[in-house]
Amino acid sequence: MNNTTEPIYLDYAATTPVRPEVTAAMAPYLTTHFGNPSSVHSFGRKAATALEEARSRCADALGAMPSEIVFVRGGTEADNLAIFGRTALARADGRAPRIAVSSIEHEAVLLAAKHAAEPDGECVVLEVTPDGSLDPEALHGVFEGGADLLSVMWVNNEVGLRLPVEAIAAESSKAGVVFHTDMVQAIGKLPVDLRAVPADLASVTGHKIYGPKGSGLLFVRRGTELAPYLYGGGQERGYRPGTQDVAGAMGLSIAVALAVDEQEQSAVRLSSLRDRLEGLLLATIPGIIVHGGEAERAPHVTNVGIPGVDPLSLLLRLDMEGVAVSAGSACSSGTSKGSHVLHALYGDREGVAALRFSLGRGSTQAHIDRAAEITLSMVLEQREATKIP
Repeated sequence: MNNTTEPIYLDYAATTPVRPEVTAAMAPYLTTHFGNPSSVHSFGRKAATALEEARSRCADALGAMPSEIVFVRGGTEADNLAIFGRTALARADGRAPRIAVSSIEHEAVLLAAKHAAEPDGECVVLEVTPDGSLDPEALHGVFEGGADLLSVMWVNNEVGLRLPVEAIAAESSKAGVVFHTDMVQAIGKLPVDLRAVPADLASVTGHKIYGPKGSGLLFVRRGTELAPYLYGGGQERGYRPGTQDVAGAMGLSIAVALAVDEQEQSAVRLSSLRDRLEGLLLATIPGIIVHGGEAERAPHVTNVGIPGVDPLSLLLRLDMEGVAVSAGSACSSGTSKGSHVLHALYGDREGVAALRFSLGRGSTQAHIDRAAEITLSMVLEQREATKIP
């Protein structure tokens, strides 16, 4: 099969194109208003005013106060600042830190937590069931035993599982445990209001919501203690020193505001497209399963397991036919290891290829239908080559 139509991008959970509104908002701060916001002259004052405008816009969209928004350089840095910022406080008090994280966190949380606990601390990994539930006894143990930080993501980036963040945040607050959530995949897909969810720390990145790459923020609720792990000029309340990227902050703020404003309408459209794609694949490919299909999920991600095919070969063949999808998190692409998320949820599943289709603003019904057709063709072709029914 030779694809002669335009490429179909179905990897929006990996990254997104920058929206025209975002580009337009950023442009003046890359050219005319290029000042350093820490400078006292007019160039600096204009930049500082824009920075605070961006901070207020993010705060309004998320249900926060401007003083609770710390601009950083992406979701990974936000996650790391939350984790190392909390464990540094424990060590400053002469204590070995104790951290708890879910087993399906992004590796920006999992690996940071494990490294932050070394060599004498403890990193408790809480198992997650395929329906997105955490073991209540294990959670109770964290609350009873105390922890410097509990981190549970709002939406899983590989499977789209929606975790019970609202309930866990409330329990954490009652137990006096500082709670962090990575909400990178939740913004614009689910209702997010930090006035209603008592998270202490929350991570956001721009490039998943049509903002610039390298932009992000960490929400730090008023009264939450955090230590910096970078040192310099004291910008961003000392949590993230270094000259601020005013253009990036402005772009991020526009992207966050638009994502939140459009969330409800977007979720309806994406859910319909996702359900159509799953229906087509389930009806035509023998043995296929939808990971997390019976659980509460965000509307933009479907992860399917296809037995009898090689995942890398299938991924490459789909790309050759003009369909861009993922075998898991884009952050792990190019590695030979399997998905830690699928392993945590389902154990070892040899001979099953996992494909993640993630939908976005540019996705259409025609894209869905064509992607399903090509996926079926590639699966049948590979099964025929290996004589697997």
